[in-house]
Amino acid sequence: MRARSSINFTIEDLSFISQQCLQANVKTYLTLNTILYDHDIRLMKTIVDRAKASDITAIIASDHAVMAYCKSINMPLHISTQCNVTNIETVEFYAMFADVMVLSRELSLRQVSDIYREIERRDIKGPSGDLVRLEVFAHGALCMAVSGKCYLSLHSNNSSANRGACIQNCRKQYIVTDKDDGNELLIDNEYIMSAKDLCTIGFLDKILSAGVRVLKIEGRGRSADYVDTVIRCYREAVSAIDEGTYNQDKIKQWKESLSTVYNRGFWDGYYLGRKMGEWNDSYGSQATVKKIYLGRGVKYFGKIKVGEFRMESHGLKKGDKILITGPKIGAHKTEVSEIRVDDLVVEQVSKGDVFSIRVNETIRPSSKLYKLISAP
Repeated sequence: MRARSSINFTIEDLSFISQQCLQANVKTYLTLNTILYDHDIRLMKTIVDRAKASDITAIIASDHAVMAYCKSINMPLHISTQCNVTNIETVEFYAMFADVMVLSRELSLRQVSDIYREIERRDIKGPSGDLVRLEVFAHGALCMAVSGKCYLSLHSNNSSANRGACIQNCRKQYIVTDKDDGNELLIDNEYIMSAKDLCTIGFLDKILSAGVRVLKIEGRGRSADYVDTVIRCYREAVSAIDEGTYNQDKIKQWKESLSTVYNRGFWDGYYLGRKMGEWNDSYGSQATVKKIYLGRGVKYFGKIKVGEFRMESHGLKKGDKILITGPKIGAHKTEVSEIRVDDLVVEQVSKGDVFSIRVNETIRPSSKLYKLISAP
């Protein structure tokens, strides 16, 4: 579903990815919720077979062909939000295929709670023999269309959003033209189809009380620091609710942290009974912290915990806050306490310099260095 992504993995990568995650006690889910045609079925089965052989935790799907095949080989399945599950009868139908269902994003918490109570009352169980668990979107970008079934991109550019090729028409600004006289009006101060990002951390206790057992964080194509920040905040919030320490002061801190990474502004979604979405008044990210690319890693001196970098742009000085990302390091934030060039302490470095700083994580040539500054 992300055909245009520059960081897609291949079927050959599944085993390696799965093993990495198993070692870290992390579950893995493979999303196959694209629209399928007859010529896709053989490939779909190949992918599901490889996922099962690679110990992927579950497949997420919306097409009945995928559901039926997963059932036939006993591959765990989750029902995608694109199935638009909005009532208990639909839950009961899909229970023959799946133990977990992602509910429609347009439901209120009262409706979610009603579905949960009926699952318990009717004793609706999935293939595992356990009660069906409910999953909802908790944070991140939302499609303007009901359950993500948008056809704008297909209509305008023959590029199907439902097959991973969305060109994001909804994120653009538009001009309205009067068909009678041709007068044009720029729709001012609002991107009328570009919804703000969902943020539920301020009422996460209500979501869990409604019977939700799995939280869905939208983050495909996002940076390592986005994933690190968002998951950390929601993990802390869930633990706080469990421990009875969830309060407004912590919510404020989490929201401040969430606002530092990529976002289009936040709103509550439809969970609290909203009738309409909240739309952006500007393009792109509204993050309060901006990343400035500086350079790449050269090598790491493990005994003294020092990383060497080559500056490719801008400058860096003592006291600057930095972010280091990479395939192994993930996202590491720290503050520059000392800079050395040729083993001499310097106050700052600029483009072209090779320098070293103290870093607690192993630096590789694939590591990227950024400076973090307050966004204007």
